[in-house]
Amino acid sequence: MFKRDVKQFDNLLSQYLRTMGLETPLLKRRLISAWPEVMDDVVVKNTGRIFVSNQTLNVEINNSALRAELLMRRNDIVERLNNYVGVRVVVDVMFF
Repeated sequence: MFKRDVKQFDNLLSQYLRTMGLETPLLKRRLISAWPEVMDDVVVKNTGRIFVSNQTLNVEINNSALRAELLMRRNDIVERLNNYVGVRVVVDVMFF
């Protein structure tokens, strides 16, 4: 009899993405795509550019009052986004 080394597909896919250097960009893209799902409509309507740099999510907010409110809630926002993705992708969020 043959002894087979059976592995789950999701583990193989994760290992392949990590080996090819694609895991981090994919997780960053997933986190950016989660912004409209995690945040409410008012925030999404006032959002401009979003990008990740050095484990910091950078979000352009067009309303200064809303920006001030979001700055006070930034730890909660980071936690909610990381929980949505399922992995710790960012450690901070900056609004500009």
